[in-house]
Amino acid sequence: MNFGGFKNKEVLVDLSNGTVDYRGINEDDVKKYIGGRGLGVKYVLDNGPEVEPLSEENILCIMTGPVTGSRSSMSGRLAVVTKSPLTGTVTDSHMGGWTAARLKWAGIDNVIFKGKSDKPVYLYIEDGKAEIRDASQLWGLSTRATVQALKGVHGEENLSVMTIGQAGENGVRFAGFMNEHDRAAGRGGTGAVAGYKKLKAIVIKAAQKGNMPEPAQKDDYNQANKKAVKAILEGGLTAPNKGGLSVYGTNVLTNLINEVGALPTRNSQLTHWDEAEKHSGEWVNEHILVANNTCHACPVGCKIEVEVKEGKYKTRVESFEFESAWALGANSGLSDSEAIAYLIDICNEYGMDTIELGHAISVTMEAYEKGIVEEKLDWGDADGMIEIARKIAFREGFGGILAEGPARATAAWGVPELSMSVKGQSIPAYDPRGIQGIGLGYATSNRGACHLRGYTIASEIAGIPEPTDRTVAEGKAELLNVFQNLLSFSDSMNICKFSSFSENAEHYAEQYSTMTGIPMTADDVMLAGERIYNLERYYNNLAGFNKREDDFLPKRFTEEGASGNSEGLVSRMDIMLDDYYNVRGWKDGVVTEEKLRELGIIGEETAPATEEV
Repeated sequence: MNFGGFKNKEVLVDLSNGTVDYRGINEDDVKKYIGGRGLGVKYVLDNGPEVEPLSEENILCIMTGPVTGSRSSMSGRLAVVTKSPLTGTVTDSHMGGWTAARLKWAGIDNVIFKGKSDKPVYLYIEDGKAEIRDASQLWGLSTRATVQALKGVHGEENLSVMTIGQAGENGVRFAGFMNEHDRAAGRGGTGAVAGYKKLKAIVIKAAQKGNMPEPAQKDDYNQANKKAVKAILEGGLTAPNKGGLSVYGTNVLTNLINEVGALPTRNSQLTHWDEAEKHSGEWVNEHILVANNTCHACPVGCKIEVEVKEGKYKTRVESFEFESAWALGANSGLSDSEAIAYLIDICNEYGMDTIELGHAISVTMEAYEKGIVEEKLDWGDADGMIEIARKIAFREGFGGILAEGPARATAAWGVPELSMSVKGQSIPAYDPRGIQGIGLGYATSNRGACHLRGYTIASEIAGIPEPTDRTVAEGKAELLNVFQNLLSFSDSMNICKFSSFSENAEHYAEQYSTMTGIPMTADDVMLAGERIYNLERYYNNLAGFNKREDDFLPKRFTEEGASGNSEGLVSRMDIMLDDYYNVRGWKDGVVTEEKLRELGIIGEETAPATEEV
């Protein structure tokens, strides 16, 4: 394969045998599935949707894309793709920082792990070669302690480390990877898969100079990149030091979403909270902000670093994000931003998804309030939240059941309706009653409830690319379909989703075409995204998700009215889901054979197999 942007080198690591091999990348797969998320899902499908997530047979894919590590804005993303131990679906979780760029600079596109080591190991990558090394002395360490220990061995210069913490080691089903800049690949339990395999970390040593990906059409790429950069610099949200995303980070959304009555509060019993302002981006900027950091090739700088300088919550942490602040804030009835910062910090240290942890806490609070469990945990009890987080990370006592995830925990208590989840993954920070399109997005997301599969918030709240009425269900199927397809492509090119606030399919097509040398139009971008989304749905159908009920929301959202400025609204899934299936060309949530053949996912000689699941 000789496409621009790729190193045409994948590392195959068999942890059971302790071997490392190398291979090139299949041209047809690249043309169909682009890279990153799409190509990773193809590998996971080829490996078999019937495998157990926590088994030697499951694979763990570390994926870059064709523009990763290049001069393209926001091209510092990395996708971790596997079968999720939290949901049983295919999942991809993404990480920013410099890890992805450094992997490409080291001469490697992707790393695929299979098997299980009999002792803790880490993978060391340098100069296009990978080596399995002993990690016995690292097992049991937090993520930051692991990073520091590995820097002590390999030096700090030109080094990136992505690692799991104690949560991954102990099989917490929502454990993730962290890197040295507090960037997380958090959702879906990818860290638990690594922990099962006894894979502690991936260490990459590589400099940018002389190693950046080469575009196939250099002059045209330079023009395409300038056009994309101009869009970012002039974007209403992305403009450096001007746009809300740059000034306040993702937490710019707290007050806005609360004001419209769509901030899930106290496990979604309410959708507006008077105390939410105390952990908003504006509050944080005024009281505890110390830096606005960024990722490779990104002018926006949305990463908010905060410091609590004294007291029992003394800490310094970079990832005071909207989702994390909400999950451990309004969702759990906690308004103290200093305590929230501390909770985010220990969550990063243990290597746990902050969203899922926030839900594990909130379902416990509601269950205790209603006399369902005896574990005492009151709304807003910061110290109790800190202790329960520790118990979860180490699977100690009551934390053991919560480590299975809120959906499994509430089912074990006999009250599954308390879990605000879809396919076993808990919702993010937008209530689907006050924002109709995002509810459909949660229900039909291929990795469980997720806003990042199809971010209709851009249109329904921010008016990008054009405004739609957040309270109206009609038309949201078409809107979501566009967002899901576009973002499937950007995740596979491995460019930050926030680029879509300012860039469009034409920008992506021009950058992709001139980088790789593979001709692509804006229509081709959307078609590739559609193919990838259908590939994921096909995998899930084969894995047993082939019923209409799999694509639905908890009854709280469809039967209990919202509060605040969304007073009385419920999610109109009864309207939207049928519309969505029609738009997608699916039959009750199952990808049809006709659609699979139309998109080239299966050939004439291949049976779709969804009928037998």
